[in-house]
Amino acid sequence: MTVESIPVKSPPKSLVWQGDELVSVVGGGRRWDRDGVEHRAPFAWSFPFDAGTASASGHYSAVYQERGTKAVLLGGERVARELNRSYYHASSYDYPLALGALGDGREVVVHCPDECNVLQIEDAASGERLTAGGREPEDVFHSRLSLSPDGRYLLSVGWLWQPFGTALVYDTALALSDPGTLDGDGLLPTAAVMNGEVTAGCWLDADRLVLATGAEEWDEEETAGLPSRHLGVWSVSEGRWLHRSPVGDAEPGVVLLPRGDQVISFTGHPRLLDTATGRVVAEWPEVGVPAKSACFGRHVPTPVAALQPDGTRLAVAQADRVALITLP
Repeated sequence: MTVESIPVKSPPKSLVWQGDELVSVVGGGRRWDRDGVEHRAPFAWSFPFDAGTASASGHYSAVYQERGTKAVLLGGERVARELNRSYYHASSYDYPLALGALGDGREVVVHCPDECNVLQIEDAASGERLTAGGREPEDVFHSRLSLSPDGRYLLSVGWLWQPFGTALVYDTALALSDPGTLDGDGLLPTAAVMNGEVTAGCWLDADRLVLATGAEEWDEEETAGLPSRHLGVWSVSEGRWLHRSPVGDAEPGVVLLPRGDQVISFTGHPRLLDTATGRVVAEWPEVGVPAKSACFGRHVPTPVAALQPDGTRLAVAQADRVALITLP
């Protein structure tokens, strides 16, 4: 397991793999080739965006202010359109935004353009709102959105007013015919996530979801839930926990990157965890990242990292370099 260093002129605020190259869309398309040579950005933003994301296909990307209300959707290097979210407590929690494709291959944007608790799915190419209609939303702040690999399900790792972190899962196919289904409890039973505070989540595959909990507890007697400082694997089709494992005293952080039956967490430094046992398979304490424990509260920038699609290398932004980790 080797850690190489790619020197940078300034720390990248987003990273994505394009083949063997690393690209920062927040940096105006600044890129580093397979030899670690930095190539100048072809354009610059006239707005202080500080975070970015991209669709799995690479057709679309977005830049945004993590604790602001503005975002821009790009198709390649061309601006497709501006995006916005509600001002309501926008400075208190991370911008809810996901890019991906539905089951029919249609590329979409999922965000909360009107109200903090109203999810909308829009066609990325045209901007058409696919979930228009009457809504009766619950009192929740959606954040850290992600689509399952097949686009069938949507995960929101957000928070309730306590504040307390929670998770919700929705059926996107159902939402296209009945948008109101994005307003309820969704497919993840409340009891399953009302024990420990959910801080992070990701999709292992089209059915299995991984959630991580921090130190806070809501109901320590709720046996159906995921206790504090645990890693859990939930099956949407079976409606149950497949695994619930303690992860020790370390806070799991807000980012989980899936790699087969493992996930990479970022708690001060990257850790490779086995999802069935919670065991640390490998860790890299020499690669420091911001210790961010929740998507709300005092703003700590989200760790910037990108896993190569084949799962072999992990790139992690540092102050003066990009750490390139060859994974076991």
